[in-house]
Amino acid sequence: MENQTLAVVKDFVTAVQQVNLEKLGALLHPDITWEQPGNSRFSGTKKSSGEVFQMVGGMFEVSQNTMALTDIKSITVNGDQAAVLLHWKASRPGATLDTDNVDVYTVKDGQIVAAKVYAADLAQEDHFWGN
Repeated sequence: MENQTLAVVKDFVTAVQQVNLEKLGALLHPDITWEQPGNSRFSGTKKSSGEVFQMVGGMFEVSQNTMALTDIKSITVNGDQAAVLLHWKASRPGATLDTDNVDVYTVKDGQIVAAKVYAADLAQEDHFWGN
């Protein structure tokens, strides 16, 4: 189980770095539950891969296509879950995002069925994404 979890999560974060939408679509379960922290326009629970893609599309729009996963610092696995330490950067007029997140993914049958994001600097993220 842990080998599959690691393989799926590695493929997922690599696809995020490469903005490989086809691969991302294959790795996210259609009924994924995605928890985005904070009090920004993107915060809250998404209940489908469609809602996740809509959120990410909005993030690219707000960041003027500068949002990038610049570093995958670690992937640690426990059963069907993986905790991933990621570094994100983005910029827009009047704000910069330069922060770590810890994402916890749950994998079942080769797809990510749940994601919970923990922001290292929630105030920075809320300011950057705005309402």
